Amino acid sequence: MMNHSEEQKDCILYVDDEELACKYFQRSAGNDYQVMTVTNANDAIKLLEQKNNRIGVIVTDFRMPGRDGGDLLRQIEREYPILVRILVTAYADKALLLATVNSSEVFRILEKPVDMTAVRQTLRLAVGMARERLANRQRLAAINETLAFLAHELNTPLATIINYARGIEQRAHVSHPDSQILQRQSGPAIRQAVQAMHDNARYCLATLAAFIDSVRNAGMSFSGNGSLASQLLGTLLDTYPMSVDQRDAIILETQQDFRISALPNCVALVLSSLITNALRALQTRPAPQLKISIRVSEQGDQEIELVDNGPGIPPHVLEHLLVDPITTHAEAGGSGRGMIFCNRIMQAFGGGMKIESQHGSSTIVTLRFPNAKNAILRSA
Repeated sequence: MMNHSEEQKDCILYVDDEELACKYFQRSAGNDYQVMTVTNANDAIKLLEQKNNRIGVIVTDFRMPGRDGGDLLRQIEREYPILVRILVTAYADKALLLATVNSSEVFRILEKPVDMTAVRQTLRLAVGMARERLANRQRLAAINETLAFLAHELNTPLATIINYARGIEQRAHVSHPDSQILQRQSGPAIRQAVQAMHDNARYCLATLAAFIDSVRNAGMSFSGNGSLASQLLGTLLDTYPMSVDQRDAIILETQQDFRISALPNCVALVLSSLITNALRALQTRPAPQLKISIRVSEQGDQEIELVDNGPGIPPHVLEHLLVDPITTHAEAGGSGRGMIFCNRIMQAFGGGMKIESQHGSSTIVTLRFPNAKNAILRSA
């Protein structure tokens, strides 16, 4: 079983049919990296097939019984293109070597007997490239995840727009002997249809604008295994554009951390929107009075709570905030649909969102996340 320090190291797979060579590589590189060794190509593939392997770099000997290193690297290039591939060879067969390099995008070639000084330098470069490739893959996964959610959210309002448009088109072409009677009968329905089209279109535009801003401003993404709530918030606060006074006003308190595994990038979008609202609400406050508290807790339910000492939300607005398009920032371009969108994101994976406010003094927004452990306890 790996200890905590090993889990933090970059993982390298070394493949060589000579066990002494494997032990030498393990001993030479094991202090800096988590090194895994196998003695043939098939065992290397079996390791890569394991769901949670952390291998970023593979170093393989060229000459091995059965499948050689070139054949292994060609399969890895097809099935695991994110891996950085290094070939070790004695240059015994230059034609085969050239074919391998051309067909499997080898990062470096190391000559036997290996010089560990050169190997360490090569591994540093390879690990850096592996990290960059992983980050790029995670960014793509984040975009795909968010796009899938947006497509689901936008499908219904866009379909509604199409249906109403068809209805208006049909009414416009109806001939009737008494057009004034038809206008009196159809007028309210047409106005209602036009209003519905307008509202749905604005929702689509606001949602797309929020997505574009999140991609533009949030230069971070989170892995498919999720992120700790404190880590997600810390990364968001480090990348969010704000003044020094604004950042100093935000206090992050972790009472009991938990992992956000469902839609972490969409949750980051929700948090970004909530922080934007809180900072906007505090614009009229002098810098020493600015205060936003963010608490992470797993007491009973997994929650993130944001508290600000802004002017609060009027009761008539608070009542409709999560269900109807209502805003106190229309002059700044607010559509009132941002909180509806955030609430739908939380509900998409079984969570929820609650907003409480004392008009004139504070607002508390609580994001609740599904807690499988507590659900089991409650059902027992």
